[in-house]
Amino acid sequence: MPGANVTVLTDTGGAHLGEYLKAMSVTEEVESVVIGDPSGGSEAAARQTLGAKLKSFERDHAKALAAQHASLALVTMEAVKAPPVIHVALEANCHVLAEKPSCVKAADFEPLARLAEMKHRHLMLALANRMRGTVQAARQLIESGQIGKVYGCELHIVADQTRLKSPAYHKAWFADRARAGGGHLIWLGIHWLDLIMHMTGSKIVEVAGFTGIVGGQPLKAEDSAAMALRFDNGTFGTITSGYYLDRGYHSHVKVWGSDGWLQLEPHGGEPLHWSSTKTAPAAVKKYEGAPDAVSYTPLVKACVRASLDLQPPPLTGAESLHVLKTVFACYRAAETGQSQKVG
Repeated sequence: MPGANVTVLTDTGGAHLGEYLKAMSVTEEVESVVIGDPSGGSEAAARQTLGAKLKSFERDHAKALAAQHASLALVTMEAVKAPPVIHVALEANCHVLAEKPSCVKAADFEPLARLAEMKHRHLMLALANRMRGTVQAARQLIESGQIGKVYGCELHIVADQTRLKSPAYHKAWFADRARAGGGHLIWLGIHWLDLIMHMTGSKIVEVAGFTGIVGGQPLKAEDSAAMALRFDNGTFGTITSGYYLDRGYHSHVKVWGSDGWLQLEPHGGEPLHWSSTKTAPAAVKKYEGAPDAVSYTPLVKACVRASLDLQPPPLTGAESLHVLKTVFACYRAAETGQSQKVG
């Protein structure tokens, strides 16, 4: 079966571009890659990483899209610049994998989701944590009723404050809300918001809480967020999302149900463990699958295969849009001091 032709549309500041190049180089379903990068900054890395898979390198996005009939366009660039590029890729009949957040307000992403649906194209935000084996196992445990009816959840994703002290970071697009849409919550917290909805099969429909800069650095976007969440199944949860550590990550997803609980600790600790009163004895059980790969390769592979109609997409345009709407509802709640409906 013919492989996929992938067109990468990027520019200065394209996040995780090196990871995406590595992923395409080892994904056997990828046959050829065209890079479109007006800055030219990625050419050397692209040639070294992709080798013979690199068909051409263009300094113009339109020329890159015209260079081959691509089944998948991978868009990674400054969030404020991304929506028109995604639009052009969809108009070229490409499925799209878009590095998050790909917009600075949900209103810029919503017409892209509608266009993708109209053209029967996948629009997939790069929420790579969905591909973790532990996440898939946790989702299956909940779906199969092992912990019973979901009652509530608690989430935190905490990274290092150290990076915020760099003058280079202060100038980067992801430290400026006007260019990035927000700070820690839209950059890292968005992953955990997506995971809890993916794992439980329930949408967040209302939020309340706070955002701010607690570390004192000269940033233009929050380094801290604490939010309360209401889900469409009537349950509640909380998320803490912030830059607090000297290095590394602390992360945690816990779900309680009528017949037990489960907990993920993706960065250290026990990857996944759970307890169910439906089994006797109700001992704590541990995940025994393969260790989670800290890599974008599983996501890229899944998106490439979806573009070839070999499997469903790892997430839909509607799911991508909803988690973005959730983040921006959090920002409105913090600004107004009032809870906000998502939508």
